[in-house]
Amino acid sequence: QDYYGKELQKSEDLKTNACITSARPLPKLVRDALGRIHEEVLARYYGCGLVIPECLSSCRILDLGSGSGRDCYLLSQLVGEQGHVTGIDMTEGQVEVAKKHIAYHMDKFGYRKPNVEFLHGYMEKLGDAGLADESYDIVISNCVINLAPDKRAVLREAFRVLKTGGEMYFSDIYASQRLSETIRKHRVLWGECLAGALYWRDLYSIAEEVGFSPPCLVTASPITIGNKELEDIVGDCRFVSATFRLFKVPGGNWARPGQVIYNGGIVGHERELVFDANFTFKEGEVVDVDAEMAAILQSSRFAEEFLIRAGGANAAPLQGCCC
Repeated sequence: QDYYGKELQKSEDLKTNACITSARPLPKLVRDALGRIHEEVLARYYGCGLVIPECLSSCRILDLGSGSGRDCYLLSQLVGEQGHVTGIDMTEGQVEVAKKHIAYHMDKFGYRKPNVEFLHGYMEKLGDAGLADESYDIVISNCVINLAPDKRAVLREAFRVLKTGGEMYFSDIYASQRLSETIRKHRVLWGECLAGALYWRDLYSIAEEVGFSPPCLVTASPITIGNKELEDIVGDCRFVSATFRLFKVPGGNWARPGQVIYNGGIVGHERELVFDANFTFKEGEVVDVDAEMAAILQSSRFAEEFLIRAGGANAAPLQGCCC
């Protein structure tokens, strides 16, 4: 709270590039939306990567560790006036910055009433902030889960508040090994998002334990520290900024592999949808998918965007999908 509320006043005060890494170019839709966000909100932003999933119209989204509200105001434009975005953050100063600019942004976006709200609270205890079971379509998080000592509690709470078929889409920092006590207790490394980084294999086991589908890696990029003193403390450990997507797939839905055809209806991704590092769907093209991806597409908000067939190309569509 001290580091993000008092010590850092703007993104230039960060000592590593962990919180400013962007893994891929921004789509025009997102660039334009960023251009409508208040300069103070942008200046007090400390995220990594870009946590803007696709197919957002009218969705209810929760941002864990929303900080000054940059991602919330960006998503506010993409979900539209009928959608809703909630931001929650433990740092009171950051929440105050975000709240201060609600009226400015709603006026800028041409909305009659706010579709954003900001709460002061902890992502390990969303119930304390009044967030109900199965109340959101998407949970996002931008480089903050590493700051939580109990990562299981964060993923458990995210799973709880997500609707069935909902998605957790988040960027964070991961380590090449489990970190030593010396690193984990280093104040600056903690504030810089490195000391709390999860060993990347542990993400997979925690996600499975909580009930999520296996993590889908979207993008990843290495982190450079560029500070001799901090590099000496870290030693041979390497860090990466990575974006993953996890889905709350209904139980028993891991049926069988299938074939899918993308209809091309998602705004900004009409011709091609880069879903993750393994799957890119081009409009009208038949793609073989494993049982996990078939279940994800069938049960999530993406179902209406795909023709989904079980098994071979001539098989009947899976029940519940949109043709």
